[in-house]
Amino acid sequence: MSGHSKWHNIQQKKGKTDAARANIFTKIGREIAVAVKDGGADPNSNSKLAQVIAKAKDNNMPNDNIMRSIKKASGELGSINYEDMTYEGYGVGGTAIIVEALTDNKNRTAGDVRHLFDKFGGSMGTTGCVSFMFKRRGVITIAKADIEEDDLMMYALELEGFEDINSEDDEVFEVYTDSASLQSVRKSLEDDGVKVLSAEVSMIPDNYVTPTEEQQATIIKMIDKLEELDDVQNVYHNAELDVEEDED
Repeated sequence: MSGHSKWHNIQQKKGKTDAARANIFTKIGREIAVAVKDGGADPNSNSKLAQVIAKAKDNNMPNDNIMRSIKKASGELGSINYEDMTYEGYGVGGTAIIVEALTDNKNRTAGDVRHLFDKFGGSMGTTGCVSFMFKRRGVITIAKADIEEDDLMMYALELEGFEDINSEDDEVFEVYTDSASLQSVRKSLEDDGVKVLSAEVSMIPDNYVTPTEEQQATIIKMIDKLEELDDVQNVYHNAELDVEEDED
């Protein structure tokens, strides 16, 4: 599998400003609200909520914030009506882009997303125009310093839902799972003492494109601006990005 590691992107987000970190917490809080609405406030009986809580902890969201989000969602859900929306299209260099959002105003969100596609030389398309190029999978990152690849391969043989290992990143292994098995595989690894750096369900592209350096810089700016939108939860793409992001 091509060496598309989300780990550096995750690290980059964790190292950003307090304002950017607060934005991540706000997005996770919105995911908690939807999870509570769908399955209740008990993570023991609501696997979706358990997964979001694990994601919150991976992003260093304080426990007080997590509990406050759950209580708020439990008490005020009657007035919260977030809707899942997915937007698809192309960026420069033929890059396929998927934007997932949770919104209480579809027209506003669609307009904001379309504006950024247009601003950065892309084009927003119809539902399904690029999503067929991706597969929804669980992605678990583990530091290479913490485990040998041969040992990790043993888990691949033993654990149901453990599908593949990507070892091309210099710092981490990426374990790919069936999306429904992410939490169970993570728990089995952690129960055995394996330290998990992050775990999330992601859209993994089947193939990658390699834009020019100038196009890569444009794509990075576009992705950053999309992720800054309050309603946008995730942005996925199939570009191999080798250039560094400019510091603000």
